[in-house]
Amino acid sequence: MFSQERNRQTSHPRRAVLGAGIAAAGSGLLAACSNGTPDRREGAPGPAHSAAPQDGTQARPAKTPGPEGPTRELTLTATPGTADLGGGHTVRTWTYNDELPGREIRITAGDTLKLTLNNHLPEATTIHWHGIAVRNDMDGVPHVTQRPITTGTSFTYRFHVPDPGTYWFHPHLGLQLDSGLYAPLIVDDPREPLSYDREWVIMLDDWLDGVNGATPEDVFAQLRKGKPAMGHGPGNDDDPDARDERERDNPPSHPRGGIDVGQGPPRGHTPSHQDDDSSAPHGGKDTYRVMKHAVSKLLGGHAGSIDYPHYLINGRTAVDPAQFKAKPGERIRLRIINAAAETAFRVALGDHRLTVTHSDGFPVQHHEVDSLLLGMAERYDVIITVKSGVFPFTALAEGKGGSAMAVLRAGHGATPKPSARPAELNRNVLVSAERLQPHESVALDRRKPDRQIKLTLTGGMKKFDWGIDHRPYSPDRIHRIERGERVRLIVFNGTDMWHPVHLHGHTYGLADTGSPGARKDTSVVLPHRKLVADFDADNPGLWMLHCHNVYHSESGMMTTLGY
Repeated sequence: MFSQERNRQTSHPRRAVLGAGIAAAGSGLLAACSNGTPDRREGAPGPAHSAAPQDGTQARPAKTPGPEGPTRELTLTATPGTADLGGGHTVRTWTYNDELPGREIRITAGDTLKLTLNNHLPEATTIHWHGIAVRNDMDGVPHVTQRPITTGTSFTYRFHVPDPGTYWFHPHLGLQLDSGLYAPLIVDDPREPLSYDREWVIMLDDWLDGVNGATPEDVFAQLRKGKPAMGHGPGNDDDPDARDERERDNPPSHPRGGIDVGQGPPRGHTPSHQDDDSSAPHGGKDTYRVMKHAVSKLLGGHAGSIDYPHYLINGRTAVDPAQFKAKPGERIRLRIINAAAETAFRVALGDHRLTVTHSDGFPVQHHEVDSLLLGMAERYDVIITVKSGVFPFTALAEGKGGSAMAVLRAGHGATPKPSARPAELNRNVLVSAERLQPHESVALDRRKPDRQIKLTLTGGMKKFDWGIDHRPYSPDRIHRIERGERVRLIVFNGTDMWHPVHLHGHTYGLADTGSPGARKDTSVVLPHRKLVADFDADNPGLWMLHCHNVYHSESGMMTTLGY
C-alpha cells in the first residue's frame, strides 16, 4: 500500500498562475505513433537501467535535466498477484508492482514523467493518465492513440506534466480498471499557496475481483446476457490483423480466484438480483452479482447495477481499515479519488467539516461542506483542522447499502466499528461541482464558443445497450473540431441512470450557470439532465469522451473528438 501521509512546511505566499498551458503535441493518430514513445519501439527491449527489478519493487526515481524541466524516471510492472485486503484475507487480482493501490507517483508541475510499464499480465494493457493534459500519443487508448502493450513487452510513456493537482492512472483496455490496476498521481505546485501540515491521499474502490472466483468479465457477461463488448477490450475492433495478433500473443487467462472478505452490504441488506442465482449465466451462485433497485435520490434514481461484496479505502476493508495519524490542531489536506468502476461514494469525516479547495485537480474558491458525493473518477481536495480523538472517514456506496471506512487517529480511543455512519453524511452534501466557483487563476474567460457539439447518452439497464446518440462506440465516428476553437459540449442524458462523463486531454469549465464554472474533466450527469461544458481546443489529437462507469463504456457509451 502506498504511503498515506506527507509532511509539509509552511507554503509559499502565492500560487503559480495556472493557465491553460498544454504540452505541445502532434496529432496523435495511431498511424503516426505506431512506434510508441519517440525513443523506444513498442515491444523492443529497453535500456538496462529501466528494466523492472526481478522482485517487482518500484525503481527509485531519478531526476535528470531536460529541455522540459527535470525528468522523473520510474518503472512499473503490471502483474498477477495476491492482494491483502486486511485482516489476513487475500484475493488474487492484477496490480502494479504487487501493491494495492499502486504506489503514489509524485512529480512537480512543469517536470517530465518518463515511466516504463512492463506487462507481465496474460493479456495486453495500457495506462491512461486521468486528468493530465498529455500529448495525444501518451494517452493510453488502445488502437486510437497507441497499440496495446502485449504480454511480455514494455512501453515507455514520456510526457510533460503541465498542471498541479490530484490525478490518477489506470488501464484503458476492457474491464481492467475493475481490478487492482490503479494508483494516485500527485502533481505538486512549485509555489503552493495553501498552508497545511500534511497530506492524506484517499482512494475509494468497489471490489469483486477474485471473490469466490468472480471476475469483472463474468459480471459483464451477466449484465450483457452474453452480448459482445463494444469498447476497447480485447476483440472489440474491426482490424483483423490486430485481432489475430491479440489472439496469438494473448491466450485467454484463467479465473483469478480468491476468498470472500471485507465490508460489503451490511447484514440485513438484501440486494435484488434480476434472476434467481440458480439460473445465473456466466458464474454460479457465489459469483452472480447483478442487482436492481439500488436507488439514490442524490443520483436521480437507479444507483448502479453491480452488487459488490466489498468497498475499500486505500486497499483495505472496514474490518481492518487504513489509519492516518495526526496531531490535534494540524491542518491536513485530503486528496480524495474515486477509483471505483461502478459506484458513487458519499464521504464524510466524523465530527469535522470539509473545506473544498480543488475539484479534479484545479483550484476553486474555498467552500465549506459536511460531505461530498463523488462519481467514478472524480476527485476533490479538502482541508480539515484535526480535532482530538479517533474519527471514522466513511465512504457510503451511494444507493447500494455498503460502505468503506478509514480512520483518522489524533488521540487515544477505540477504532470505530465498520458500520460507523457519521452524522455529517446527511448534512450539507456537495452533490455537484456546479455549486463551486473556479479560482480566478484557472477560470475560463467569457469567450463565445466557436462550435457546439451536442451528444445524447442513450440505452438502458434492461438490455444494457449503452451508447451515444443511439449508437455504440465506433472508431470511425469522429466529431471534428478545429485547433484554437472554444468548443461547447452539450451532453444530454436521455437515460434513466446517472453517468460520470469524462473528456480526455482537456479540462473544461462548467458553463450551464451563466458564468464561468469550476474546471473539471469528469462530471456526473443525472437522468434527463445535461452537462454544458466549454473547453479550448489547444491539445491536438484524437480524444475520447465516455462514461466512466467501465461497464457502460465497454458496452459502447463513448465517442471520439478529433482535431
